[in-house]
Formats: sequence, structure tokens, C-alpha cells
Amino acid sequence: MAKKKAAGKKLESLVVGSKAKAVLKKAKCNVAGDAFDGLNNIVYWYLEQAANRAKANGRKTVRAHDFVV
Repeated sequence: MAKKKAAGKKLESLVVGSKAKAVLKKAKCNVAGDAFDGLNNIVYWYLEQAANRAKANGRKTVRAHDFVV
């Protein structure tokens, strides 16, 4: 998973909270206060994994297929 935030240091948000909340509301779900922190951590983890995959393939450019599940 994503690296834990270092000593109270919060990661910059990459998630547009209002947009993500709208998707969850459309699915008839409530949203907890910490939901977007968790989602943001997953986004950072996916970005790190994609960068690692690109580098492992000898590229500096991350492409769509680097985001594998």
C-alpha cells in the first residue's frame, strides 16, 4: 500500500472530493470523514506502482497499461 504519512505530514490531495462524493451519493452511500484520505493513499500507491512498472520496462513515460490491477 501507500507509504504512511511521515510524522504528521499529510500527503497532498490528488482526489477531487466533491466529484468522488457525488459518485458515492449516486450509489446511495454515505461518506465518512476519512474516506477520501484512504482513497488518496490508494491513488498515491497506484501512481508509485505505475512508475515502477514503467521504469522496470526501461521507460520514463507512464502509459495506461502501467496501471494494472
